[in-house]
Amino acid sequence: MKTEVKLSKNHYVIDENQPHIIPADHPDRQILQQLVNVCPAGLYQLNQDGSLSFDYHGCLECGTCRLLCDEKTLARWRYPAAGYGITFRFG
Repeated sequence: MKTEVKLSKNHYVIDENQPHIIPADHPDRQILQQLVNVCPAGLYQLNQDGSLSFDYHGCLECGTCRLLCDEKTLARWRYPAAGYGITFRFG
């Protein structure tokens, strides 16, 4: 079974008013490329103009990006509030 199929079985409850991850305004481009490469859910994308696209809605809450970055790259990283976040359905 492919990873995308496994990930599609997860259930998310999203807090639209309180994103648990917020990228910094002017992060280092080299670190951003590392985020693109390591995020297992593929949530970080670099655009052709060098800007970052990020969608926290599919976050696996693995903390990989938190370990890789400091506050200069991610202005906020915390787990979602109680009642929100991911429910794993496979494995």
